[in-house]
Amino acid sequence: MRASLLQIAVDDDESVNSRRQRVSSLVREVAERERSALVVLPELWTTGAFAYESFDAEAEPLRGPTYEVMAKAARESGVWLHAGSIPERAPDGGLYNTSLVFSPEGELAASYRKIHRFGFDKGEAVMMGAGTELVTARTPEAVLGLATCYDLRFPELFRGLVDAGAEVFVVPAGWPARRRAHWSLFARARAVEDQVFVLACGTAGTHAGVPQAGASVVVDPWGEVLAEADGAEEVVLTVDLDLARVAETREEFPALKDRRLP
Repeated sequence: MRASLLQIAVDDDESVNSRRQRVSSLVREVAERERSALVVLPELWTTGAFAYESFDAEAEPLRGPTYEVMAKAARESGVWLHAGSIPERAPDGGLYNTSLVFSPEGELAASYRKIHRFGFDKGEAVMMGAGTELVTARTPEAVLGLATCYDLRFPELFRGLVDAGAEVFVVPAGWPARRRAHWSLFARARAVEDQVFVLACGTAGTHAGVPQAGASVVVDPWGEVLAEADGAEEVVLTVDLDLARVAETREEFPALKDRRLP
């Protein structure tokens, strides 16, 4: 399974609609050039993960403008598209940080509302509701387990995804540069402890004055880094995943069989 992670920047001077069109074109370009089966975008790329003042103004229904543009990009590219996340406005008016996954036919295969909200009593933590459900998406090649950014700090979520059959964790993020070391550490830890591939896609540039870590990374089930962005510039990481390695690793080192706690 060939996967491409698009570490894109969120320019404060670029309109959301212009960004949608630019990213849509990039998805098509990368899919054609890299012949990818899966393309991944970062967290809250329509607004910026730290642009809290924009969340309410730019929130959209699940099947809103970003949904339509990304569904079309997936369909025209013929790829599985993890379209990062958007500020979703639910029918009751509440906001959620919601990820969207589209099939190559442009159908919504899964949506995931971020469970762990960052901010400690401010920002996302108070502006957005918390998701309540673990979500996987089944592709012909592998079962994807969905998580977002701050979720990486909570290993119990990922154990739940493993129990649901996940073989690849896809983690879009807007992770700040000052905690880049944690980002890389958690991506490797989740891969090793759950014996899965981790596709962690960060953002480039700066969000509302907060420098981003970038550092998108792909880790295999043994914890080996298969590809990693050097910094926080816009870049595309493309990696071929040997999905047989999940079962092989679990057979060679069957640590998951020794679990005693739920």
